Amino acid sequence: MIFARGILDGRVALVTGGGTGIGRAIAEGLAAAGARVAVASRKPEHVEPAAREIAARHGVATLAVEVDVRDSARVEAMVERTERELGPVSILVNNAAGNFFCPALALSDNGWAAVRGIDLDGTFYCSRAAGRRMVERRSGRVINITATLQRRGFPGMVHATAAKAGIDAMTRTLAAEWAPFNVTVNAIAPGPIFTEGAAKAFQLGAEVAAEGAEGAGDRAWRFVPLGRFGRAEEVANVAVFLASPAGDWVTGAIWAIDGGVDLGRSPLSD
Repeated sequence: MIFARGILDGRVALVTGGGTGIGRAIAEGLAAAGARVAVASRKPEHVEPAAREIAARHGVATLAVEVDVRDSARVEAMVERTERELGPVSILVNNAAGNFFCPALALSDNGWAAVRGIDLDGTFYCSRAAGRRMVERRSGRVINITATLQRRGFPGMVHATAAKAGIDAMTRTLAAEWAPFNVTVNAIAPGPIFTEGAAKAFQLGAEVAAEGAEGAGDRAWRFVPLGRFGRAEEVANVAVFLASPAGDWVTGAIWAIDGGVDLGRSPLSD
């Protein structure tokens, strides 16, 4: 954690998909900075231990919430419960996502709907539920976790790239709508961040999963200019920045945290 403890004292953060991977790291980072944190997911076996461990490690109040972000009524209930038990939500992190490889011509209606529902619909439902309250209070931070794949063609990911492009557009539009109410809306676009979920989704194999971000550096070298996979904590650092007073004048931005992947590899690097 690179930020001083206390910069988020008195804040309440709600992190969807917060039980594992990037979401868990963001929940940890916000708690380390002093925020009370609600950790939400469809899987209680993920969020319940995460909430307990975060509370024990950082000494802040936490809450585990089971939710399917595709269901707007359950999303509304999640926000209501969080505010009732922890206080007014001042930071929302839309991290819940679904993904898998599938060529477009083989993609089923259900597969398309599942990824779009979690990624795009869920981000909107959560933003609307929390954003309504933030606008009324004239204060709040919404942080969407998107990706970099949608910035170029990526075979096998039409469902995810379409949904993430929608999140990018939503981020800018909500930022413009809610700026007069002192509610900022930004997005973080992680590149190849090494997590257990990413290893599974991108079929990296057991041997790469066992090596972790540092051990997989040789494999990253050809497409990551900085020469390694990223760490979930490095995404969390940007989320804490955006949630903190340091991010007061930032809205509508989409931050690529990708080790320079969007730059491409220079021929001189090979």
